[in-house]
Amino acid sequence: MSKPLLSAAALLLLTAPIPVHPATAAPAPVPALPSFAVAYRDSAAAMQRAGGPYATWAGRRFLSFDPAGDGTAVEVVGDLTKADRVVVLVPGVDTTLKNFDRGLGGVARRAPAVQARAVYWKLRTTDRKAKVAVVAWLGYDPPEGIGLAAVREQRARAGARALAGFVEGVRRQRPRASVTLVGHSYGAIVVGLAAPRLPFVHDVVALGAPGMGAAHASDLGGARVWSALAPADWMRRIPQLRVFDLGHGRRPSDPSFGALPLPTDGVAGHDYYLTPGSATLDAVAQVALGTETA
Repeated sequence: MSKPLLSAAALLLLTAPIPVHPATAAPAPVPALPSFAVAYRDSAAAMQRAGGPYATWAGRRFLSFDPAGDGTAVEVVGDLTKADRVVVLVPGVDTTLKNFDRGLGGVARRAPAVQARAVYWKLRTTDRKAKVAVVAWLGYDPPEGIGLAAVREQRARAGARALAGFVEGVRRQRPRASVTLVGHSYGAIVVGLAAPRLPFVHDVVALGAPGMGAAHASDLGGARVWSALAPADWMRRIPQLRVFDLGHGRRPSDPSFGALPLPTDGVAGHDYYLTPGSATLDAVAQVALGTETA
């Protein structure tokens, strides 16, 4: 997520009209996740059909790929068929298929694919015997910029439903694997809204989060909830407000939320939590491996 115009965001929170939603049909069910091998094959074929830079991704492991609109993609780093520890990374505002690999504005540390590899190698170097896999999950349509969509939770609710369906599909194929959900920025809201539907998830992590779609950590389904908000993160300047369906209320980094704090040494700003050398990356690996203690 790029740095917002804070005055504009605050104005939206305080003056935007209260939306009136017409009655709508029940949402369509989330498609079941096919076997990993079938999903990898179908995604590779879709990349070849898409052509351009995406055709070069076909040798990697993608469980889904769709170039329509802003695009979606779900990439696996590591061997998901053997993993005992699975980390699912959910990105935030302005993440699209076009910047999935190169990062927003061409900044690599913002790219879900780059972040997934950073977490994977930290897991491997922390415990070389651990069987791990990291998923870069862009399975929803994040808001574009800091506008009305970003201060509401409609996109996050749709994302949470898709995320819960995906994680349930992984669990059916790897029932004994320990799953950790990690949401960055707006992605933390997606993770927070999905967590109550996933009682088997062991840990939920929020990085630079404006909220988690809940008033307290105890509302997130029983998983341990962790939070990191660096001193240099501009998210600290966003008001903790909720007016009807605008705003995200209490941040998980607020002590009254009840999340367990993670260290932020070496985190230079909002997009640095999962960069090599940050204390947060080290701690996220420990959480996923089950060795981080409150």
